[in-house]
Amino acid sequence: MTELRERMIEDLRVRNYSSHTEKAYVRYVRRFAEHFGRSPADLGHEEVRAFLVHLQKNGASSPTIVCAGTAIRFLYRYTLGQPWDPELIPRIRKEKRVPCVLSPEEVGQLLAATANLKHRTILTTCYAAGLRVSEVASLQAEDIRSKRMVIHVRLGKGKKDRYVPLSQAHLDALRKYWRTYRPGTYLFPGSVRSNPITPRSITRVCRQSRKAAGLDKNVTPHTLRHSYATHLLEAGVDIRTIQVLLGHSSLGTTSQYTRVATNRALRTKSPFDAIAASI
Repeated sequence: MTELRERMIEDLRVRNYSSHTEKAYVRYVRRFAEHFGRSPADLGHEEVRAFLVHLQKNGASSPTIVCAGTAIRFLYRYTLGQPWDPELIPRIRKEKRVPCVLSPEEVGQLLAATANLKHRTILTTCYAAGLRVSEVASLQAEDIRSKRMVIHVRLGKGKKDRYVPLSQAHLDALRKYWRTYRPGTYLFPGSVRSNPITPRSITRVCRQSRKAAGLDKNVTPHTLRHSYATHLLEAGVDIRTIQVLLGHSSLGTTSQYTRVATNRALRTKSPFDAIAASI
């Protein structure tokens, strides 16, 4: 590991960035250096701009380009301590795509097609509590607070703890799983019982269940989280409450679900109805 990379990792960790973000930032900075065959310390704004243009021309998605630019900006501002003028670097606009969402019937179809009890309970938890895949993977048995009917989510995105409601049906499913598997510290252990299952394994389970259910959508564990939020919104839960449940720091992030929640929108009466009788 180069000294510069080690310093950048230290700067990320001291600012409490997640391990996922750390790996992504380091990966993009490495690609930036390899593209020019020189240390980033010897490069500047013009090379950053050229690298982002290179990514765009080679078909990189806008989220990828945004993340690469943010990673490189972090390196120059904090690790190298160099002045950074954002006006000199093209600002990439994120694509605002509608998230993939399952209907309640499709969620039931997916879970019913998951024969393995452990796997079905994992996917149930993704949907029933609206958790991120990393949050499900790191759940500990003691995080299920059945007396208070809540789940303690430890250090979610942004290193923030939160509580989410635990429904009776979800608790019943967890208890059935517990009686069968008797997990240790981690609610969903991996192949080594002392370690949690990995997010990648959960994603693989979800992909297998999607195929077994015959769903033609690109279903991932995050799709279940999207579906949870959308179904709450369609049931009349206010968006601020949904923001808290999902652990979003910005209401703008949560507002994406207003674009896919159709039930309430389609039930909205036209203002024309109020004047139609008088015409």
